[in-house]
Amino acid sequence: MPQFLRWFFRNRKTGEITIAQAPNLVLWVVIAAGVLRWLWPSPGMPAMALDIVFRGGLVVWALDEIVRGVNPWRRCLGGAVLIYVLATVL
Repeated sequence: MPQFLRWFFRNRKTGEITIAQAPNLVLWVVIAAGVLRWLWPSPGMPAMALDIVFRGGLVVWALDEIVRGVNPWRRCLGGAVLIYVLATVL
């Protein structure tokens, strides 16, 4: 594996290669809100609340990855998700 890829994917805490991780609490909330929104497609206050929880949770998760990501890949992933959420909201 080239040096750059080792650096990019190397977990700074364990020293192993980390591409994906188990979801944290915020991401579980986002997943639950997304599933509920998918099951409840009708417009209205509950759907709007689920949208807010979904998008807000993604923003919180993305900022957490940018600040505390275990490697540059996870930080870039958080940045990409943040850009996507902001682009779809605005």
